[in-house]
Amino acid sequence: MRSTKSFGAVALALGAGTLLALAPAAAASAHVSASASSTAAGSSSVVTFSVPHGCDGSPTTVVTIEIPESVPAVTPTVNPNWTVEKVIEQLDEPLTDAHGNEITERVTAVAYTTIGAGLADGYRDTFDLSLRLPEGEVGDVVEFPVVQTCAVGTAEWVGEEAPSVTLTAAIEDDGHDAEAPATVATAGGDVLARAFGIGGLVVGTVAVVIAVLSRRSAKA
Repeated sequence: MRSTKSFGAVALALGAGTLLALAPAAAASAHVSASASSTAAGSSSVVTFSVPHGCDGSPTTVVTIEIPESVPAVTPTVNPNWTVEKVIEQLDEPLTDAHGNEITERVTAVAYTTIGAGLADGYRDTFDLSLRLPEGEVGDVVEFPVVQTCAVGTAEWVGEEAPSVTLTAAIEDDGHDAEAPATVATAGGDVLARAFGIGGLVVGTVAVVIAVLSRRSAKA
């Protein structure tokens, strides 16, 4: 019986040790992730960044999302629990966007700062960025490194752990931006219509005058 109890105690200790060893790995795997409404190369997309936990139990206070050079323009979505700030830099050479507008600056990072005590560990929040994905080949990876600052400690999600979007095949122009041809009234047509209208009015007036004169002649 002693040997059985001893074996059970050893097995329990080994099991507990295994769980403790795996716990940090499980926590580390739950990193900041990104999902996109569209992954087509060159398409407009809303990329959602998900923060699922704090830093070793400490609440998250700042989430800084770095924007790659291949994405020159970004529109952050307002989150009511955070303030948001865009970090801007001037471009050495202007770029032209998909609408033909000249771009002289770009967003290098977007920083969300908590309003209050921060995002408690064990709770999740998301941050949306509207942007245009770069042109590229199928399978190209667009990385958005993230720095997660907590009340105590910092987690950097970079390299292989950086949130990313993998490009898929580009979508051809579907024609939604094309304008329907406008109907234009020509000056000649307008003049002709007016002429017919005036002519009709004159004929009607003459007819009334003739009718009145005819009645007077009949009475006489």
